[in-house]
Amino acid sequence: MRLLPIVTAVLVCVALFFVVLQREALFRFASDVTTEGEAPPVIENAAETASAPVAINDPAGGAAAQAINVVAIRSVAMDVANGVRVRGESEAAREVTVMAETTGAVMSEPIRKGSFVEAGQLLCELSPGTRRASLAEAEAGLAEARARVPEAEARFPETEARIAEAESRIAEARLNQTAASRLSEGGFASETRVANADAAFSSARAALVAATTGLETVSAGIEAAKAGVQAAEAAVERARLEIDYLTIEAPFAGLLETDTAELGALLSSQGGNAACATIVQLDPIKLVGYLPEAQVDSVSVGSPAAARLASGQEVTGKVTFLSRSADPTTRTFRVEVSVPNADLAIRDGQSTEIGIETDPIRAHLVPASALTLNDDGKLGLRLAVDGAAAWSSVQLIRDTPDGVLVTGLPQEADIITVGQEYVTDGVPLRVTYAEEQKAEVGQ
Repeated sequence: MRLLPIVTAVLVCVALFFVVLQREALFRFASDVTTEGEAPPVIENAAETASAPVAINDPAGGAAAQAINVVAIRSVAMDVANGVRVRGESEAAREVTVMAETTGAVMSEPIRKGSFVEAGQLLCELSPGTRRASLAEAEAGLAEARARVPEAEARFPETEARIAEAESRIAEARLNQTAASRLSEGGFASETRVANADAAFSSARAALVAATTGLETVSAGIEAAKAGVQAAEAAVERARLEIDYLTIEAPFAGLLETDTAELGALLSSQGGNAACATIVQLDPIKLVGYLPEAQVDSVSVGSPAAARLASGQEVTGKVTFLSRSADPTTRTFRVEVSVPNADLAIRDGQSTEIGIETDPIRAHLVPASALTLNDDGKLGLRLAVDGAAAWSSVQLIRDTPDGVLVTGLPQEADIITVGQEYVTDGVPLRVTYAEEQKAEVGQ
C-alpha cells in the first residue's frame, strides 16, 4: 500500500476545509503574517487576484480593516428598446364559403382550387329555368295594376259632383219646407203640402249620404289600385332577384380553397348543397398570438411588430387588434398583427414568433457572469458603494450578444464583475475598474 497518495488526499481535504469552511480564519491568519513584516504581493492581474484580502489602515486610528480586491465596471443606465414576444400562427384576413341563394343546376365550367379570383368574378352560374317567364308575367301584372289607378281616379270627380248636387237639393228642400210650414201656420197651405216638403228634405239628405259613401268607396278603390301596383312591383323585384341569384360572384379578391361547383351539380338554398366555393384573402394576412396578463398592458393598437416564421422568413407590421376580454381557459388576450403579403408567400396557419415593440426602458448592460444569488436565492448583483460591498436585486430583461440587460439598479452603479462571490454586504473593498461599458444595445 502506497502512503504518498493517502497523505496527499488528506492534505487536500484539510486545505479545502480551511478554504471553504474556515475562510475568515484563513484570511485572519494571512493578515497576521503580512502585518508581521512581509510585504503584500504586487497585483499584476486584477481579475486573478480579486478575492485576495488587503490590509488597509483605519482612518480613525483603530485596528486595520481587511479589504478584498475586486474588479468592477462603472455602468450607466441607457434607454433600451423593449418588447414582448409571443408564439402564434398566421390567419387569413378573410375566409368565406360562397353559397347559392336559389335553387338551380350549375351551367358554368368549374374553376380549380388554388386559382386567384378578382372581386366580382363569376364563380358559378345556374340554369334560369322558368324564371325569365316569371319575370315577364310579373311585369305584365305590374302594367295592369298601374292601368287600374287612373280608372279608379276618374270616378272621383263624378262622385264629388254627386255630392254637390245632393247638397243643392238639401238646400232647396229646406227652403220649401220652411215656406210650407209658415204658410200652413197662416192657413194659406194645406198639411199635405207641408208633408211633401218634409219628405223632399229627407230624400235630399239620403242622396247626400249616398253620394258621400260613394266618394269613400272611390277613394278606397284608388288606394286598392295603388296597393296593387306596389304588390306587382314587389313581384317584379322578386323575379329579378331570382335571376340575379343565378350568377354567384366572388365577394372579394382571393384564392380558391376549393373547386367551384361542378358543371351540372344542383345547388339548393333550401337545406341542400348550397356551397359554390370557398375563398380566402391572404393580403394582408393576420398574425395571431395570445398575450399573458402581465404583458397585455404594455401593448397597444398601432404598436410596431415583427415576426419570424418557422420557415425563417421575417416580416413586419402593426398591431391591429387587442382583445378586451381574456380567454376563459388560458386567461390570455388575443392580439392580431396585420402584415403585407402581396406575393402570398405566407400561408394560412403557419407557426410564427411575434415580437411587439413597447415603450423603451432604462437598463444596465452587464456581463452574465456578474449575476449572483443572495442567501434567499434572489438574483442580483454585487455593487461597490463607498468602498464597501452591497448587494442589489435586479430584474433580467433579456440576453444580448454583449451581455444581459437588467433593471433595478440606480442610474449609475459600480458593478463588481470579478470577486463578487467572495464578498458580503459591508465588506471593505479595494476596487480595480475595468473599461466602462459603452456598447449600443438594439432590440
